[in-house]
Amino acid sequence: MTFSWISAYWPLLLTGAVQTLSLLVISVVVGFVIAIGLAFAQVSGGPILRSLARGYCTFFRGTPLLIQLWLLYYGVGSLLPLIPGIRQSLFWPILREGFFFAAVSFTLNYAAYEAEVLRGALLAVPKGELEAGRAFGMRPLTLTRRIWLPRAVRIALPTIGGEIVMQLKATPLAFTVTVMDLYAVATKVRQDTLLVYEPLIVVTVFYLIITAIIARSFRFLEAQVPVRR
Repeated sequence: MTFSWISAYWPLLLTGAVQTLSLLVISVVVGFVIAIGLAFAQVSGGPILRSLARGYCTFFRGTPLLIQLWLLYYGVGSLLPLIPGIRQSLFWPILREGFFFAAVSFTLNYAAYEAEVLRGALLAVPKGELEAGRAFGMRPLTLTRRIWLPRAVRIALPTIGGEIVMQLKATPLAFTVTVMDLYAVATKVRQDTLLVYEPLIVVTVFYLIITAIIARSFRFLEAQVPVRR
């Protein structure tokens, strides 16, 4: 095995790593915010809102992420240029890139999975804590912000960490819509040098390192805020 090619391809490898991490961060952060709304809609929303949230989660959890990505990129992406004035808008440089569709697809998919995790965590918060908050005169929004949501997030921390790792491992799918992520760079190296295993080994090591960082970070968070019984 030889890894001398890294000296020539390291700028591209670095760019690919940044693209991979950017997809992960965007989809996790934005998706988590969406998931909070979906989880509360299922737990305390009205019949219509509850049904819509459940339908959303069922669709995105019940269909392959690759199909969702292609529907956005090849479906919606092909329709966007038909909108009058879209090519002349400030948003066109972003909307024409595969990265945009990958980020949207990953975000919507992650939100669906995380919403189910948070829904279960919200239902697992002891009712006595919520009743105590109401007894102190907390309004629903204050109760949610100070007790219900923080306790639910703490309960769900181990699962959230696992979901982020799963999201990281899904990022190579972006390669199928022209995103030059780390896996795409490895493919280019393989095509240029005819090396098969070495580029994949580099990608594997990168994913293992990021996974270890995520796991250690969540173990640290769990130790800082122990679950109260």
